[in-house]
Amino acid sequence: NASQTTVAVADGVVTLTGETDNEAQKALTAEYAADIEGVTAVNNEMTVAATPSPAVRTTGEKLDDTSITAQVKTALMTHRSTSAVKTKVVTRNGEVMLTGIAKNDAEKSLISKLVADIQGVESVHNEMTVAEVVAE
Repeated sequence: NASQTTVAVADGVVTLTGETDNEAQKALTAEYAADIEGVTAVNNEMTVAATPSPAVRTTGEKLDDTSITAQVKTALMTHRSTSAVKTKVVTRNGEVMLTGIAKNDAEKSLISKLVADIQGVESVHNEMTVAEVVAE
């Protein structure tokens, strides 16, 4: 849960503190931080909550579609392995539709994972096509 995570950066080293719902989320948060340009190391001091927060979001916690789209584009721009330029993002009622061209299957999969992790996203429909490799 990004709202319970504190990020401190000093000389390219990111220190993560706070609480997360599970080990997978803890590891994923560290992985995202490590992929940001300029980060040389990640010190993950996050703890796992004894009782995970409820999966259901209240109306007040849901973000509007414009905010979600902006967060998606920011995530794609700041991640080394993704391209925001070749990805079109449309959000309706928390459902994110992605179209465009991915370099490969790994980039397409990574984009889906990045988007699904953004607060307010209810579902992700990744309709991106994978660029064809041209033999020379």
